[in-house]
Amino acid sequence: MNDWAQLYRDHAEAVAALVGDLDSADLARTVPATPEWTVHQVLAHLTGGPADAVAGRMDGAPGPEWTARHVAEREGRSVADLVAELRSNVEGVAASLVDNPRPAIVWDIAVHHADLHEALGRPAPDEHFWKPVAHGVAPMLLSPVPATVTVGDATYGAGGPQVTVSDYEFFRAAFSRRSRAQIRAWAGEALPPEAIDGLCIFGPRDDDQPLPPPGSRDTDPVRTSP
Repeated sequence: MNDWAQLYRDHAEAVAALVGDLDSADLARTVPATPEWTVHQVLAHLTGGPADAVAGRMDGAPGPEWTARHVAEREGRSVADLVAELRSNVEGVAASLVDNPRPAIVWDIAVHHADLHEALGRPAPDEHFWKPVAHGVAPMLLSPVPATVTVGDATYGAGGPQVTVSDYEFFRAAFSRRSRAQIRAWAGEALPPEAIDGLCIFGPRDDDQPLPPPGSRDTDPVRTSP
């Protein structure tokens, strides 16, 4: 069983370490996965969401007006202030994760942590940050797929043509962090268009996303068999 509370703690500390050394140019970079936000604004989201959750300020969550509000409230704050606020709510969030089989707040920080790495041209985070999330959502997304889909060492799907994808690439595709074309590169013709679109929790996208450097921690491209 996954220790989601500890995984959230680990992500919070890793994000704090990542942003602590960034200069103003890096903080102002647009994040391709969330092109309306800069790196600083993604950090504001990762700070504001937990703060609102702990305070019970969840009107409109998880919709765009809710996220826009807590990002806007932190627009002028320093990285140090945001990191301090993030850390101040870690244990409150961790307490809410006991016996939670679908911990959206953990999945959210895992996805945005990887977003930041890709935006900054860094290797993917270590697999322990995202692999449990990939396999947490895989049964839900892949059970109806008309194929046999191997994700890392696990197999999902309803049976049919063989598709093999790395854990990391499935994780990114599942949270709408890969374009239709990028998914097709590993799915080939084994998956019909509607199945590819159905893999993406936040809907399909057509803007290609930055990939980790070749050879990075189980993130290399994948293969498909007819």
